[in-house]
Amino acid sequence: MKALVKQSAGSGFVLKDVPEPSIRDDEVLIRVRRAGVCGTDVHIYEWDDWAKGRCKPPFVVGHEFAGEVAQVGKLVTDVREGDRVTAEGHIVDGRCLLCRTGNAHVCPYTRIIGVDRDGCFAEYISMPGTNVWHLDDNISFDIGGIHDPMGNAFHTALTADIPGATVLITGCGPIGIFAVGICAAAGASRIIASDVNDTRLALAKTMGAHDAVHPEEAEATVKRWTNGLGVDVVLEMSGVPSAIHQAFALVRVGGRVQMLGIPAKPIDVNFATEIIFKGITIYGVVGRRMYDTWHQMTRFLRSGEFDPTPVITHRFPLEEIDEAMRVIKSGEAGKVILEIA
Repeated sequence: MKALVKQSAGSGFVLKDVPEPSIRDDEVLIRVRRAGVCGTDVHIYEWDDWAKGRCKPPFVVGHEFAGEVAQVGKLVTDVREGDRVTAEGHIVDGRCLLCRTGNAHVCPYTRIIGVDRDGCFAEYISMPGTNVWHLDDNISFDIGGIHDPMGNAFHTALTADIPGATVLITGCGPIGIFAVGICAAAGASRIIASDVNDTRLALAKTMGAHDAVHPEEAEATVKRWTNGLGVDVVLEMSGVPSAIHQAFALVRVGGRVQMLGIPAKPIDVNFATEIIFKGITIYGVVGRRMYDTWHQMTRFLRSGEFDPTPVITHRFPLEEIDEAMRVIKSGEAGKVILEIA
């Protein structure tokens, strides 16, 4: 089968023929139809310091996908050949304290497809049957293929109290833009989106942001709509140090900051003035809650109140991965999809 492989240490991916994966009795084989390209894939493509410390080539890359079930292991009872599916890409042990207390999303033994084991930028992928998630008939493979990043946005937004809230979203990459639409569907009273990229701000407006502003405009906008108090909730999606400090500054006393963005290096925080004396709550977001977040996604999509389609701006075949990476790094794109079949 064709697959994009991180063949060795160094930049780039290689498109090559590799063996079709075999499955164990508790696994399914999925024919991949669509795959989403993520910032993590960019890190691996460029072979930055994070990738060097985490990944061990060679392996098939990619962790966001949807497709059709091609083969089912004999111990899997709730999946059938031909089912339209996506899957949770974090594979956990299921037996540790965290897994058994409803916190599998932070299982210390997690292995991620396309990072720690072969991924989905390929014609086929094997997955544990327990990780498979069925798609409604009216959900396209395009939307199915981006459930992973949408799930991050749902987790970030809906572990806060969004209905009626004033919300600031710092960072309008695809996950931040998804979060705008989720907050709109969940009934936020005011959504202020902040980014340096005008293309992404326009997408945020399309998804329901009341205000789409550059970072230097965020403070005045927040004060105008909150009587100077600050927003109830900040969703920090960028990992940029200045945005993190702005999140702490513009959340109201007693408010909540949801942190998904990952800083490239340690940053200084004045815990006394930025956090403690303001009495704020900070929540660190890792992946998707298994499987609370997945149920939330399905319900919001079924309702018709949340439609992520406008966030998808580019589609490429596997052969054009270099161009896909270029548009992502240029800031021209929202969400980029690989069309595999």
